[in-house]
Amino acid sequence: MKRSLAVARLWLEVNSFSPIPTMREDFVAKEWLRGSGVLDTFRGTPTELGALADFAARHDDWSVHVFRCAAAEPGGPMDDALYEEFLDELRRDLAGGRWDGVYLSLHGALATGRRPCADRDLVAMVRECVGAVPIGASFDMHANLGPEMVELLDIAAGYKTLPHIDMHDTAAKVLALLDRCVRGEVRPKGSLVRPGHILHSFNMRTTDGPMRELEELALRRSTGPILDITPFGGFPYCDSPHTGASVMVYADADAAAADAAAREIAGEVTRLAPQFAITRPGPREGLEQALAAPPGTVAILESGDNTYSGGIADTTGLFRALVEMRPDVPCVFAYFCDPDLVARAHAAGIGGELDCELGGRVAPEFGAPVPLRASIETLTEGVFTNKGPMQRGVEVRMGRSAVLRSGSIAVIVTERRQPVNDLAYMELHRLPLERIRLLCVKAKNHFRAAFAPHCAQVLEVDTPGPAGIDLGRLPYRHADRAALV
Repeated sequence: MKRSLAVARLWLEVNSFSPIPTMREDFVAKEWLRGSGVLDTFRGTPTELGALADFAARHDDWSVHVFRCAAAEPGGPMDDALYEEFLDELRRDLAGGRWDGVYLSLHGALATGRRPCADRDLVAMVRECVGAVPIGASFDMHANLGPEMVELLDIAAGYKTLPHIDMHDTAAKVLALLDRCVRGEVRPKGSLVRPGHILHSFNMRTTDGPMRELEELALRRSTGPILDITPFGGFPYCDSPHTGASVMVYADADAAAADAAAREIAGEVTRLAPQFAITRPGPREGLEQALAAPPGTVAILESGDNTYSGGIADTTGLFRALVEMRPDVPCVFAYFCDPDLVARAHAAGIGGELDCELGGRVAPEFGAPVPLRASIETLTEGVFTNKGPMQRGVEVRMGRSAVLRSGSIAVIVTERRQPVNDLAYMELHRLPLERIRLLCVKAKNHFRAAFAPHCAQVLEVDTPGPAGIDLGRLPYRHADRAALV
């Protein structure tokens, strides 16, 4: 008789300080699926659901039941009613079957207006439904987790790379260990230690710096009974009692070994914590540095409004500086989210001209709108397929978009917020990277996976925004402000 695996996914990184809540339409635009067709949709992609499709294909002794799989781009708190609907649907699904295992694909920094620890609440509900049935979960590196998570889960692991190019590997590992757990080949014992630091994610890339040191140490310590070690950097913009770094370890039948490893690496987090604190130049200084850089495309990242940190694609700090400077070189600004302006551009057509105000539409406290007279250069339906390395092969539907031209400056305007993390985004808008001198982007770390190899230099600037550098200015209600680094 086949074993039965129940699967559900709720992946959302919440910026508690974003004025834009995450609603049903945000999930529908990215991922709001269920059923066996999900495996076909993601088969061959470097994603968690791609790993699930591989697992199902290789394990004919398992019957895989795919319940609601939901993901949205990072944004404001998830709508409470939608979250409760997700829980109710999953509760009914679990009650309708007999399960040998459960796999959950989660982010770990999910919050709603009323639930600051929404991931924990989801897992607790699943545990209540399935009793002693083994549960495994995969998490983002920026998860904010508390010690109770390892009490609720039999096995778990998080991404080990930033940019996140190991989503598939992480899920595959969890599924393999869950399979072994069900078969009785391993008896995982978990430990989660919180060192008490809320870290910046700006300097959290695993290609260099303190996070690379932590990941290398975790890999060296993954011997003997250790099944997995994940250092979580945490996500400082999601306000919860568990905001901040943690270390999660699972060991085979050895709780003491798991706890010792977690405490050792948590101690290293404390030692390295000051290295996560950074400063960045203002927008004008950053543009001047870019113009003085070696020949080639120079990317200037406005990380305070980074979409993948829950940015709103509306702040004007960098754009205002760019318009005021008017560099005599090809410039691209990516991007503003303004559905009404996109509609006006599509109505006017290519070659038409518009008097418009860019940015400052949603949150003028992060910068007033910038007036601009522009011609319409390109119009798109906003659909492309990622080339990777992140989420290679995944189709993106960001709504219609337009490229507006004002002298040397091209501005991308979209109907929905969509991270600029893939070269296919630029190809869609007919903006070849090799013809761009200054590429101004609302981005941070993930942008680098695809773009850094093609840029002469990548710079970051500090501007006001919902994901700004100064964490001390954020109005935390749940997180421990004393833990700020």
